[in-house]
Amino acid sequence: MNIIQTSDAPAAIGPYSQAIVVGDLLFTSGQIPLRADGTLNNGDITAQTTQVLANLKAVIEAAGANLSKVVKTTVFLKNLDDFVAMNNIYAEAFGSHKPARSTVQVAKLPRDVLVEIEAIVSLT
Repeated sequence: MNIIQTSDAPAAIGPYSQAIVVGDLLFTSGQIPLRADGTLNNGDITAQTTQVLANLKAVIEAAGANLSKVVKTTVFLKNLDDFVAMNNIYAEAFGSHKPARSTVQVAKLPRDVLVEIEAIVSLT
C-alpha cells in the first residue's frame, strides 16, 4: 500500500488519507469543496462541484494518473434536485471519458456541503 498526499488538495479532515494505492488501483477518499488551504467553497452546486473535481484531479495527478484513468466514481449529493447542474460540470471535467458512476442523495455531508465525490482509478 502507498499513501498519496498532495498539498494541491485539502488535507484530510479526519483519520484517513487523501488516497491509497493498492496494486494498480488508486482509491481516493471522498472530496468535498474545500480549497487546498482548507477553506470552504460554499457557493452553489456548480461552484462546489467544480472545486470537488479540482481536488479529485489534484489527488489523482499526485498518484501519476489523470481523469481519463478513472474507472468508477461515486457522487454523494445533498439534494438530487442538483443532479443536472452537477452532471453538467462533471461531464465537462471528464469530456469524452465516461467512467462508471453511482449517484446517491444523502441526508448530510461533512461541513454541510452540497456534494462529495470519490473515485477508483487505474494506474496502468
